[in-house]
Amino acid sequence: MNALEYAQQANGSFALPDACFKIKALMEDDSSTLEDFANVISVDPSMTSRLLQMSNSAIYSFPGEISTISRAITIIGTQAIYNLMLVDVAATAFKHFSNQSIDLKRFWRLSVFCGLVTKNLAITAGIRDIERLFVAGLLQNFGELIVAKISPALAKQCEAYNADVLPWQLQQQVLGFSYAEVSAELLKIWQLPEKIILPIRHHHNAHDIQLNKDVHVLYLASRLALVACHPEIFSYDDSIDATLCQALKISTDDLEMAANFATIETDNIFNIMNAKFYG
Repeated sequence: MNALEYAQQANGSFALPDACFKIKALMEDDSSTLEDFANVISVDPSMTSRLLQMSNSAIYSFPGEISTISRAITIIGTQAIYNLMLVDVAATAFKHFSNQSIDLKRFWRLSVFCGLVTKNLAITAGIRDIERLFVAGLLQNFGELIVAKISPALAKQCEAYNADVLPWQLQQQVLGFSYAEVSAELLKIWQLPEKIILPIRHHHNAHDIQLNKDVHVLYLASRLALVACHPEIFSYDDSIDATLCQALKISTDDLEMAANFATIETDNIFNIMNAKFYG
């Protein structure tokens, strides 16, 4: 099977909820009102609760409490609401595809940590619409769950990475493609915005794409997440490319601050998503 075939099989068992397509359609319709968006979201009490939890979390850090969907839309915008819905969908999808073939705790923490670091570094790099980069960081390794569900023996082989053979290099050797490619193919089937898909698809080849900041930021974030999850195997000095940091005007202090922030806040986001996972 290739990356697209894995994504197609995954889509056959877990499709993107209709609400996401409806919100996307409203975003593309200039005549849409805030009430239109609120009506779509409020139909699902679980999603409403989760969106309010997320909009009041450390991801956004607004000074006042956001207590209604309408206020959330007014303050953070429809694009952010759509991205938050994707986070909610991610938690549901993680639950759907979870299994014992891989270290699930490691997968979760790496995903959430990567999302938080991506958002933080995007701010430093002067990138707008940072919420979509949180989503990209969160979902960049989603393909691992898909492969683990469909081909558990292969996923187990891909866990045997080390300092000499990085995870995505081992995935290429075992599967012929990386988990990020599976993630990108599934998100394309789900009709997610290309601005989310592009950095996921290309971040492991960041040196070949010189002009896209999103790709470079996700590249750095994925390396920081790997070090955070396996400090006994990987180090910052060996994992981080100084040239990319210079191009983005990201200093060593910026990297440390982003990693420290993610370390502290991962538990908060993890608990919100965990409620969805085990609820």
